[in-house]
Amino acid sequence: MSPDALPRKLAAIVYADVAGYSRLTGEDEDGTHLRLSKYLDIVSDSVAAHGGRVVHYAGDAVLADFNTVSEALSCTVDTQQKLNAENAEFPEERKILFRFGVNLGEVIVDRDDIYGDGVNVAARLESLAAPGGICISEAVRTAIGRRLPLEYESMGEQQVKNIADPVRAYRVIVNLQRSDAPSSADETLLKLPSKPSIAVLPFTNMSPDSEQEFFADGVTEDITTALSNVQSFFVIARNSSFTFKGQAVDVKDVGRRLGVRYVVEGSVRRAGNRIRITAQLLDATSGNHVWADRFDSALEDIFDLQDEVTASVVGAIEPHLNRAEFERIQQKRPENLDAYDFTLRGLSMMNNLTPEDTANALKLFRSAIDADSSYARAYVCASWCYRRHVQTRGMTLSEKDRAESIRLAEIALKLDGTDPYVLWQSGLTAGLVGADFDKMTTLVARSLSINVNSTRAWSASGMTHCTLGEPVRAISDAERAIRLSPLDPSMWVCYGILANAHMQLLQHDEASSWARKSLGLHKYNLPAYHVLAASCAHLGHQTEAKEAVRQLRELDPELTISRLQRIFPVARYRNLDVLLEGLRQAGLPE
Repeated sequence: MSPDALPRKLAAIVYADVAGYSRLTGEDEDGTHLRLSKYLDIVSDSVAAHGGRVVHYAGDAVLADFNTVSEALSCTVDTQQKLNAENAEFPEERKILFRFGVNLGEVIVDRDDIYGDGVNVAARLESLAAPGGICISEAVRTAIGRRLPLEYESMGEQQVKNIADPVRAYRVIVNLQRSDAPSSADETLLKLPSKPSIAVLPFTNMSPDSEQEFFADGVTEDITTALSNVQSFFVIARNSSFTFKGQAVDVKDVGRRLGVRYVVEGSVRRAGNRIRITAQLLDATSGNHVWADRFDSALEDIFDLQDEVTASVVGAIEPHLNRAEFERIQQKRPENLDAYDFTLRGLSMMNNLTPEDTANALKLFRSAIDADSSYARAYVCASWCYRRHVQTRGMTLSEKDRAESIRLAEIALKLDGTDPYVLWQSGLTAGLVGADFDKMTTLVARSLSINVNSTRAWSASGMTHCTLGEPVRAISDAERAIRLSPLDPSMWVCYGILANAHMQLLQHDEASSWARKSLGLHKYNLPAYHVLAASCAHLGHQTEAKEAVRQLRELDPELTISRLQRIFPVARYRNLDVLLEGLRQAGLPE
């Protein structure tokens, strides 16, 4: 080592910070400081108990390092549970919620402090975590393996400040539910609707300018209206939600009084020509956070900003709320399931893409139809099971299966032709199974006209235009879907659309890049392998191209060039011959 080189070491780094600390001190400086001091003691005691070292404090922030990622992550989980217990007696707006970021990397050691990208990444991961949450890097996720009884949710690649390369992040799913949370018997007293029920509380104006009160109310009303367009949600009307305006509320009490399972709350703050809006989604039965985010912008056109925030909040809430519902349904006894519950269980299996999961999902959708023959979504989801073989496995359907898929979609449309979900699902079936591309375009467009903030509808629109050989429009629609909900795990679909669209434009570098990203989120996405193999072959990357075909054939040994030719809409897919030639070069048999 050079005599001038600084000493370095590999360390597990934890960075913690308080969410909304400035707001808390602005409302109660002395009380917040006293509680923060107590909470920081809890953090430091937990660090020591797990064999770590607090490197330094910076106001409400803590930097610590550990010898192992197991101890670092165990420390953050234990600490969040202890802090959650301390926060139990306080209303939501007075809770002191820490965010934790955990990274594994090389650091510079100087004067008992640590520096470098390893520390910087941990700090950026902390900023990605939800209040009360934990975010870890891919290095930590890989090193931890299955050593801890935790679940992890991929957040995809994140471009963070002052770090050149994107950081692949994961959210740690921690159960902070306390023993006093409502039991299943309590839930029956709420008489909750069968579908997700939600109330949007009036956003708090944190600005000294009273005129911003109108803007805060406008944001609340717009989000309420937009959520009402999602027909799978039961949304409390604005007049009921606004009875809580100006009150310090307990979300559990709100849930009981309004009969809802979920609550959205937020705040608006203006400083000069800048405005910040925060929003969070909470489970009213437990008080736990489901999702949180903030939005910053220059205050040039207040109404454009209001529209942007509404689209972002609604686009983000829908997939997060659906995942929360999946988890809730998984905990119910099978004999207590109704049509809605059967459908949700089926949808959770549809995330897996394997033929076995698709077959099991179809059985659940059939059970939903048996339970309620008027439930349109059960029919359209059953139709999707047949389309899935065409869409993700490149298979041709038998005439019997093709007719059944179309029949189920048609029944769904007759039962509820105004449900945006039914519309875009039926549209994709019409095009990908029935080769009725005009109907596909019409139904997907109608879905968006009803709910313009639906991530899935924009994704379907991107898929539609990709199928029609309109790659530029496909790219625009897929990017819109990603902007609405960038952390949605189902973004592998949009990444796959972008891969196919760039393939049609003969932009092989971009095509292979998006294909890799799609496969990074879902390895069973066969169309992404098609693009990766073909684009790499055209780029001269033969090793990667042949490996992609090897994995393709491992997932589907019967796949051939001729079978793909039969399922592709040859007249519409642009430059299909280039895709197929690339697959030939990569070794896919005729």
